[in-house]
Amino acid sequence: MARTVTFRGRMSTNVEQVIRISRNDGLTGYRIKKFQLLPKKPISENATWLFQIFTVKQLTHPQDETNFDNPTLMAAATFTQSSNPTDFPEDTNIIFDDKVVNQDIFIYSHRQNGSSCNYYLELEEVSLNLNEATVATLKDMRGRQKIK
Repeated sequence: MARTVTFRGRMSTNVEQVIRISRNDGLTGYRIKKFQLLPKKPISENATWLFQIFTVKQLTHPQDETNFDNPTLMAAATFTQSSNPTDFPEDTNIIFDDKVVNQDIFIYSHRQNGSSCNYYLELEEVSLNLNEATVATLKDMRGRQKIK
């Protein structure tokens, strides 16, 4: 059975957090198992959040756009809530790739209105052989070249 590691935190707008998962030998990979958002003040305010996870640090903070053509995008999540939930129920969309990485990953957040938002991330640990570790590292390096 694969081991699961979890990360959680709270982010305001236009913020980046690094999830440190890289190891010296590169023989441990990770894939996203679960990604959830929960606002700091559920149901008490009107707000929309966009969270994105990338395999490499972005040159600029992604703001109100998600580009699935970006090869470094691993996951995207939106959360919309209203202070009047009977008329406008909350809405959550979460999409993540089955990509295995062995380098640090980066979470970015952007919000329209509202306070900060919490995230919860579960990563499944995957043992990699030397060839798989090399491929994962090379994909990471190739992704770095494409965003420049």
